[in-house]
Amino acid sequence: MARKMLIDGDLSKPNEEEAHYDFDLFVVGAGSGGVRAARFSANMGAKVAICELPFHPISSEVIGGVGGTCVIRGCVPKKILVYGASFGSEIQDAKNYGWEVNDKVDFNWKKLLQKKTDEIVRLNGIYKRLLSNAGVKLFEGEGKLVGPNEVELTQLDGTKLSYSAKHILIATGGRAQRPGIPGEELGITSDEALSLEELPKRAVVLGGGYIAVEFASIWRGMGASVDLFFRKELPLRGFDDEMRAVVARNLEARGIDLHPRTNLTELIKTEDGIKVITDHCEELIADVVLFATGRAPNSKRLNLEAVGVELDPTGAVKVDEYSRTNVPSIWAVGDVTNRANLTPVALMEGTCFAKTVFGGEPSKPDYRDIPCAVFSIPPLSVVGLSEEQAVEQANGDLLVFTSSFNPMKNTVSGRQEKSVMKLVVDAETDKVLGASMCGPDSPEIMQGIAIALKCGATKAQFDSTVGIHPSAAEEFVTMRSVTRRVSASGKPKTNL
Repeated sequence: MARKMLIDGDLSKPNEEEAHYDFDLFVVGAGSGGVRAARFSANMGAKVAICELPFHPISSEVIGGVGGTCVIRGCVPKKILVYGASFGSEIQDAKNYGWEVNDKVDFNWKKLLQKKTDEIVRLNGIYKRLLSNAGVKLFEGEGKLVGPNEVELTQLDGTKLSYSAKHILIATGGRAQRPGIPGEELGITSDEALSLEELPKRAVVLGGGYIAVEFASIWRGMGASVDLFFRKELPLRGFDDEMRAVVARNLEARGIDLHPRTNLTELIKTEDGIKVITDHCEELIADVVLFATGRAPNSKRLNLEAVGVELDPTGAVKVDEYSRTNVPSIWAVGDVTNRANLTPVALMEGTCFAKTVFGGEPSKPDYRDIPCAVFSIPPLSVVGLSEEQAVEQANGDLLVFTSSFNPMKNTVSGRQEKSVMKLVVDAETDKVLGASMCGPDSPEIMQGIAIALKCGATKAQFDSTVGIHPSAAEEFVTMRSVTRRVSASGKPKTNL
């Protein structure tokens, strides 16, 4: 049947060139973005194939799995471990709620690890069924491009197959990076951290991003001593500075030792563990050293440059606003493009790709007001602009509203840990430009706030909304007093 495609215009009948290809679309990489694009394209009538490396919880250049990083070695297993780590403090808090809990509560790491593995195996199967039900042909093996319309597939037994496709979509995601210091082979990345056979008693984490903060919270919540090293004054560079300070206070209050403006220079294997040496000539011993020092686009083995696809200096595939590369038949979505590296963003990009190429509906991904969360304990969640970003972009003054309070649950449990909420508002238009919260359930709350910001909500509309009582979320509609007015004239930039 004839289809409407962006590069073809309106087709009234199949042409000879189209009939030549084995598939309308061949997707390389079956993570979140690739699977979404494949399924939606197939539902729009395209003949679709997708390839992915064989499944294993720990990735390598020849290991992957349908579902990709998020499902197998990212968001999902991480969140399971966060849940597991959170029970430790919950059990302690339960005492003041009348629960008679023994002082010694055992934690079985291997049991949680097996439950985590069972869940990602289940999800891997679900993703395969989603592809099958959509009529997508799944190949297990490594795909690389050998032409603008040709993919070479190396199967598990080493044999090679070649398939032609009218469109090729690259959706191979990203890979964790190591810092390139002596002894780096003694450290691990987030891949291995999710599958450790033994729970460490002494953990060192290098990095200040969300992965570093989350694993520090996980291991501390499970009883390990944790030292967190990062280059800036505060962790979570790029987030609102005020909220970064809140997260740092919470990490320290829960027993994590922070080492700001500090890097690791060498790891040495000893009988007692791994000796960690810093650029301040400090030394300590750890059972595990986690490198959470960033991720890089997974593009090295795709043969892209030989085909003429342009990459940026980091190896990211360069695309236009429709996710199209400089080679008209080749497209890319997700972390391999290094735009906004979040699973829901890859899903959005995959959806827009399918609409553009096979749905007759050219669609650009919209990167405004993307909500996100850091699953520290307690979590941080944000949407829209930070105060620093708002000052940088503003033409006029800003109004900042904040609320810091002890959650109702803590008043009985006795836990001294405040929740903090923040709204950044354009003083002239009253439009809410950004929202953030650090505290229990903040990601659940922020998803609803994100809808309001996407709709262009004003502070007056927040104020006119009836709150749910008693809840933490109602604070977002009861912040009446301006904490401070910020002039945009100076446009200060943070260096924290």
